[in-house]
Amino acid sequence: MDSGTVVILGTGGTIAGTAGSAHDHIGYSAAQVGVQALVQGVASLADAGVPLVGEQVAQIDSKDMDFAVWQALALRCQQLLDDAQVRAIVITHGTDTLEETAWLLHCVLDAARKPVVLTCAMRPATALVPDGPQNLLDAMAVATTPGACGVLVVCAGEVHGARQVQKIHPYRLHAFSSGESGPLGWVEAGHLRWADNFMPNQPPGHASKAQAALEKIASGAPWPRVEVLLSYAGASGTTVDALAQSGVQGLVIAATGNGTLHHTLHAALLRAQAAGVVVWVATRCPLGQVLEQPGSAFASAQGLSPVKARISLMLALMGAAPVSV
Repeated sequence: MDSGTVVILGTGGTIAGTAGSAHDHIGYSAAQVGVQALVQGVASLADAGVPLVGEQVAQIDSKDMDFAVWQALALRCQQLLDDAQVRAIVITHGTDTLEETAWLLHCVLDAARKPVVLTCAMRPATALVPDGPQNLLDAMAVATTPGACGVLVVCAGEVHGARQVQKIHPYRLHAFSSGESGPLGWVEAGHLRWADNFMPNQPPGHASKAQAALEKIASGAPWPRVEVLLSYAGASGTTVDALAQSGVQGLVIAATGNGTLHHTLHAALLRAQAAGVVVWVATRCPLGQVLEQPGSAFASAQGLSPVKARISLMLALMGAAPVSV
């Protein structure tokens, strides 16, 4: 599709942050600049010749992302995806929870025909050399590339998929990685170059599963309580026992190695599971995924990071079928 409006949805974050000094890259206040001002501040966006519309969905520091914002953002994205006049969606977002929002949107949106591109910044808008304007330009380049689709993340010239992307550094400009999978593509001189042999698509059955998940969210169904815990040397089961007694519905464990758990923690998780708590096991290792062994006591997170597995488990507990990844 070569024509139509690109809608830029603002949610706040560092890209909309301000500081008292142009040299201050860490002591800033996030979510201070509205999305309209962000768009108007990048003159090159107007040169692309594509109609642009900016909408403010939220104005928060992404460390404070919550279910209400996720609901509003997901529902608005689907409305825009269903609008024949809309070509693509770009979302400005904080970096801290960007990977979680990207995975949620992948799970609940049917973006097989149009791209949903999240972008961000590691420096505030008031920095001497801010990275937000270039990231926004790159996101626009991806959003307007014929054939682009699905939920994508654009930062520092790289294009990442929702499943693999992870923030790996607290303050450097090159803060995101897709690990051993590598980026899906790169933005070079304003043009998207896909990685060799990569073709954007969604797996069979994704649309119906995403629609079912979105309907659960739209209906106002309560978000199940799912917590993430870590296994480590000397770990105890007291937190698991307390959570189970308090009514937690699901637990995702960031395990050591290939899904291994401290024996005390393992025993507590067995108690919680017997009491009806759903337990999924991921790995705390930054690369690779748990290779599930026959007879494992707990379900595997299927290669998802702990925070993304939490989202999938919440949706599963809502009654939405897991999406293909």
